[in-house]
Amino acid sequence: MADHTPGTPQGATGSAPADGEPLAGITVEHVREAHKLLSGVSRATAMEGSRYLSGLVGAPVHLKCENLQRTGSFKIRGAYVRIARLSVQERAAGVVAASAGNHAQGVALAASLLGVRSTVFMPVGAPLPKVAATREYGAEVRLHGHVVDETLAAAEEYARQTGAVFIHPFDHRDIIAGQGTVGLEILEQCPEVRTVVVGVGGGGLAAGIALAVKSLRPDVKVIGVQAAAAACYPPSLAAGHPVAVEPLTTMADGIKVGRPGDVPFGIVNALVDEVRTVSEDELSSALLLCLERAKLVVEPAGASPVAALLAAPRSFEGPVVAVLSGGNVDPLLMQRILRHGMAAAGRYLSLRLRLTDRPGALANLLGVLSAVDANVLDVGHVRTDPRLGLTEVEVELHLETKGPAHCTEVRDALREAGYDVVAD
Repeated sequence: MADHTPGTPQGATGSAPADGEPLAGITVEHVREAHKLLSGVSRATAMEGSRYLSGLVGAPVHLKCENLQRTGSFKIRGAYVRIARLSVQERAAGVVAASAGNHAQGVALAASLLGVRSTVFMPVGAPLPKVAATREYGAEVRLHGHVVDETLAAAEEYARQTGAVFIHPFDHRDIIAGQGTVGLEILEQCPEVRTVVVGVGGGGLAAGIALAVKSLRPDVKVIGVQAAAAACYPPSLAAGHPVAVEPLTTMADGIKVGRPGDVPFGIVNALVDEVRTVSEDELSSALLLCLERAKLVVEPAGASPVAALLAAPRSFEGPVVAVLSGGNVDPLLMQRILRHGMAAAGRYLSLRLRLTDRPGALANLLGVLSAVDANVLDVGHVRTDPRLGLTEVEVELHLETKGPAHCTEVRDALREAGYDVVAD
């Protein structure tokens, strides 16, 4: 696992708020009111046990399946509460949002259910299934900008020009109260829970869950998880205030946020016990596990709690509830992630090697691979490359393997047979 940052030494206390005392203007009563408001709108999503993860952790592990929520993520909860609490005049002006996916769909559906006009700005190049779903939920979609910051600026300018209400994805009390209803459901479905693990982007979901859980069960730990490539909370907790970072490329686009929200940061800093980070390999392995073992389609951001459990399973006090926050993953991205996850697990191996370009050379190579029981998925040839000798050919192999030990066996067998492995 990548480095992890305990929340408490960075200013977080992980302790319950004083009875009835609001944090950032929110109390557990606000979360309860949001829960009533969402009755018949959001689903009380399933809590599924995981035998495999329970064995690793040494205690029961349950998966809170927000990937099976309406619109495919928890976002409908906060978006609906936020829009439902607008005044008549504000509703008449419509709402606007900026998102690459989950928040866009949550706002679109919530606005439609409440009879409010919605406009959603999405980046140029956003996955087509997410764009199509947002339109089908009733929003007018406008594609603008190539990064989320540009899209966000366009949505805010639209709000200034039209008077539409900007619906922030995480930095608002009503959004946090709505997301906190996940925490109420966790306590109801798994009253014996000792640790809740949740992915963290801007912090809305983690803040809402922590507020609900810590208010009612101060003994329960809440642990946040960020992608190491986009971890704005560790330096922010260390500084005691939100700090902007430059997010790097990560498959977990749902939690790729450069700066914590001001409102959720105060709650996370006070109540979340620890924030850990996970690597890209750990994320892809977690997604693969969710698909194979739990039979659940989960996006990388939603699989981040599972990634943390896989990385350091014995560091969690059980019973554990891992929140699978969303399942909206583009099929093409899923294909790449699964291949990456299989490679990380030692079940997929790519090799490039050189051999003499003569009849029977490829057959001999495949014979070596067959002898060590490696399944050949794809073979590519390169004959015209200035790096190659006149009689050389470079072969690229994609193999299905049985684990790290088998990968080593395959490489050793090729070298013993005299093949020059260029790269893997």
